[in-house]
Amino acid sequence: MTVQLWRTDALMRELTVARIRTRLDREELRRVRRGVYAAESCDDDDLLRALMLRLPDGAMLTRQSAARRHGFGVLREDLVHIQLPANVPKPRLPGVVVHRSVLSVRPVLVGGLPCVPAARCAVDLARAVRRLDALPVLDAALRSGAVSQDDLLAEVSAHDALRGVRQARQLILLADGRAECRQESQLRLILVDGGLPAPEPQLWVTDGFGIPLYRLDLGYRERRVGVEYDGLSHLDRDRLRHDRERVNWLDASGWRMRYFTDRDLYRRPDYVKATVRGALS
Repeated sequence: MTVQLWRTDALMRELTVARIRTRLDREELRRVRRGVYAAESCDDDDLLRALMLRLPDGAMLTRQSAARRHGFGVLREDLVHIQLPANVPKPRLPGVVVHRSVLSVRPVLVGGLPCVPAARCAVDLARAVRRLDALPVLDAALRSGAVSQDDLLAEVSAHDALRGVRQARQLILLADGRAECRQESQLRLILVDGGLPAPEPQLWVTDGFGIPLYRLDLGYRERRVGVEYDGLSHLDRDRLRHDRERVNWLDASGWRMRYFTDRDLYRRPDYVKATVRGALS
């Protein structure tokens, strides 16, 4: 249920200052943000709605904040990212980052919050963040179903001559909604940027009867080479037993598996490329 919020001016049309203070003392009223009040506790989206009441007309969520609402929030959202029209004065609010855009955009409501449309959000992020983070955003946007590749290509065509548009355009062609996590997308990008063929995400390996048996993070089907990212979930004992059985079956079936961790991904990309190149050759 949506929590009802009041701005100070609206509340004072119903209550005196003294009555407002009394209700605050009795915890019948809570100050959500400066100048915004609620009669009950608020969740994260209610806090954002309270923030929007403090912002000028035309304000909408963008970048990481909009991506999360659209279903592809794979990047950290430490601050609230807001987009404002170019001619509106920039407010100074703690925890808020204000973005401007030379491109006009009409907001869409997601959970009652005004956001830039999904395709605009994905392309803006793909232009603005580092390459290693941009592909995971595009992969996740496709996986969420919020956009199609055609949507992204149509959107990026409106961003010609803007900073980062070349990166966004290149990565849209590489984006694949089958990727299931940020690290899988990053691992695939390291291999492609290293001059290796693009591996297939979430590749199913079948048994002798053609029944799908095991799924690999990334793989080269014809060469029988699999590439996997090992995160914290692989430290679980039951998962470890399953993994060992899986590795033995794949090895016996002629698959050459290569495994990488966060250390390899973020500190030793050359090692990743060399290892997979060796397996392929």
